Amino acid sequence: MSKPTATPAVKELQAFLKRQPEAASIELLITDINGVARSKRIKRKEFSKTFADGFCMPGGTVLLDTLGNTIDGIHYSADDGDPDVAAEIVAGSLSPLPWSNRPGGQALFRFRLADGTPFFADPRSVLERALRPLQRMKLKVVMATELEFYLLNAKADKPTASVSRVPGIGRPQPGPQVYHPDDLHDIEGFLDELHDVCEMQNIPAGTTTSEFAPGQFEINLHHVDNPVLACDHAVLLKRAVKAVARKHGYVACFMAKPFADDSGSGLHVHMSIVDSKGRNYFSRGKESMTRPPYSAQLRHAVGGLQATMAEATAIFAPNANSYRRLRPEMFAPVEPNWGSNHRNVAIRIPVSDADNLRFEHRTSGADANPYLVTAAILAGVHYGLKEKIAPGTMVKPGAIISLKRKLPGRWDTALDKFSRAKVLPDYLGEEFCAYFLRNRREEARRFHNVVSNVDFDWYMRAV
Repeated sequence: MSKPTATPAVKELQAFLKRQPEAASIELLITDINGVARSKRIKRKEFSKTFADGFCMPGGTVLLDTLGNTIDGIHYSADDGDPDVAAEIVAGSLSPLPWSNRPGGQALFRFRLADGTPFFADPRSVLERALRPLQRMKLKVVMATELEFYLLNAKADKPTASVSRVPGIGRPQPGPQVYHPDDLHDIEGFLDELHDVCEMQNIPAGTTTSEFAPGQFEINLHHVDNPVLACDHAVLLKRAVKAVARKHGYVACFMAKPFADDSGSGLHVHMSIVDSKGRNYFSRGKESMTRPPYSAQLRHAVGGLQATMAEATAIFAPNANSYRRLRPEMFAPVEPNWGSNHRNVAIRIPVSDADNLRFEHRTSGADANPYLVTAAILAGVHYGLKEKIAPGTMVKPGAIISLKRKLPGRWDTALDKFSRAKVLPDYLGEEFCAYFLRNRREEARRFHNVVSNVDFDWYMRAV
């Protein structure tokens, strides 16, 4: 039998097995259009062939709804026999799986058609497509994400935030106590192991803070000059947080709004652009451009983001719970505003120097798919640069503002906006947009058909 061709994936496997000679299995992962990890597990005897030749898996794997149901009436579903699509390992993604009972690993994979073209519904391919217009301009995107989440008590009989206890009285700490160091000390074991795991899995996790609600935290990722890799980091961080939390008696919750009266959890994207000479494209290397009114390039990028935000809301807020987060005065955007050093806006320009001038896109919830969120952001940026779109009035630092809802505030409204999108289909692909819309409309229909406890609480006695 001939040896497998020494592709980058095969070389990576060989190096991995030298470091992990007892590895018994590898989990192969892909993120579906709803941001849910889907996988298959291969055993030791299958490693070499899978990494050399790839494998097949139903293309509909990335088109499932959040619960894993297929969508009626589309290709790559039960209606047309759930056909397979060729899959290949993403080089550079193989890493140990430290929470497994036996030594093992994990790797990302992607779909490609038989002729080698990317599969239209694979979120990785959608992002790559949206990135190409900026690449044709000889521009490089530098970005990182911030993920907020709650740690819940795994033994509670209902979703309950794991809240620090006040020493001496043993009662739960009142108030959010944002940025309080004791909240981090109380989960030090979890954080230490999480950062060890991130180092093992090449996830560039950095700063951790306690956030604006009891039991809520944020972890920042370091920036990279590859948006696809940055999104890989985000999905792998979420997976690591969930796994390590289980070991420490918590449930990690990335729902956008798990508690009605507490802050929602966001997926914030920090993005800058570098030109062909290695200079920050927004500042043009000039410190004077790091202050308002900013350069034309930054202003046009912001203008494009504003112009596309309503039609992209269905991506930034992909399910029913997402819209419970989008409320005024909760540090969650309800209008496509922008401002310098202001957290009540959708597009924030942080204080920075000429090399690091960037925007922070704050619209998405932690439940959103990072690949699709980034694709929609890139679409807005390029569209704004191409059309030289002027942004609206900038919110000044320290300004007291009253927010008025201008973005879709309900799931169906957002889907209606998406169905009439003028810009996104050119960047994400018309076929993808049609399938995404069908998927989200079907899940919305199923969700609203459920009779919940709220129905009984509100109406059983009253009517």
